[in-house]
Amino acid sequence: MKRTVTLAVFALAFVSACGAEMGTRATVHRVGDDDLLKLRGGPGLGYRVILGLPDGTPLIQRDCVTEVSQLWCRVSLADAPNVTGYVSADYLKTP
Repeated sequence: MKRTVTLAVFALAFVSACGAEMGTRATVHRVGDDDLLKLRGGPGLGYRVILGLPDGTPLIQRDCVTEVSQLWCRVSLADAPNVTGYVSADYLKTP
């Protein structure tokens, strides 16, 4: 019985980790017509800007962290998954 419980816990942890790595669909939201959301190299304003993302840009949201009372999410571009960085969670919309 103990082995079955151990395997079940391991399987659940594995599935959870895989789901977190796959991510959630999100879009850039509320940036405005004349502005861009900055995709940064790390979770905070002090990191370099990789590129700007207009409203409606489809993303894959990975994990989020709080840095100086601000929630930052690691994302990748849905159309170019190898382009990754961090954005403020305030500007993400999930279905």
